[in-house]
Amino acid sequence: MSGEMSTRRLIQRLLLLVVVMFGFGFALVPIYDVMCQAFGINGKTTGSAYEGAQNEDQQRQVRVQFLATNAAGMSWEFRPKADDLVVHPGASNEMLFIAYNPTDKPMTAQAIPSVAPSKAAAFFHKTECFCFTQQVLQPGQRIEMPVRFIVDRDLPADVHHLTLAYTLFDITARKPPVARNDG
Repeated sequence: MSGEMSTRRLIQRLLLLVVVMFGFGFALVPIYDVMCQAFGINGKTTGSAYEGAQNEDQQRQVRVQFLATNAAGMSWEFRPKADDLVVHPGASNEMLFIAYNPTDKPMTAQAIPSVAPSKAAAFFHKTECFCFTQQVLQPGQRIEMPVRFIVDRDLPADVHHLTLAYTLFDITARKPPVARNDG
């Protein structure tokens, strides 16, 4: 009888563990969002172009830093043309990012942006961005990709520095590029 009871208890505990793990799976996204907000990382930007207009605030300056990194397996050279810009909230600004495909095959890439601190992400508006579309580069091709943006005049007063970071992913396997035939 004791062996049957311990087997039943084990099954009950395992079923409870399955239910708890299932619930934890649903809780991961809100937990992640809370952690990002608490630590000021991974500010999400909108995935579409901002179409508003603002008046420039000449009395205030904000430093915008630019970072570019490659995801694992991405062989392109990828960098901003400058490390940072000092901008006035409400003004339209532009930064160029340079990408170079050093391989001997056409490749497709997608850039994923993030803004830090996360509380500033809602106040960083991209009016044009290479991150809105997938980028196809032929072997040896180099391109300049613009990001045009506005730092919102309503940016909290305690924020004086923003970081716009892009991670470039190789998505060639999911969206194979068409090789150019120049001959």
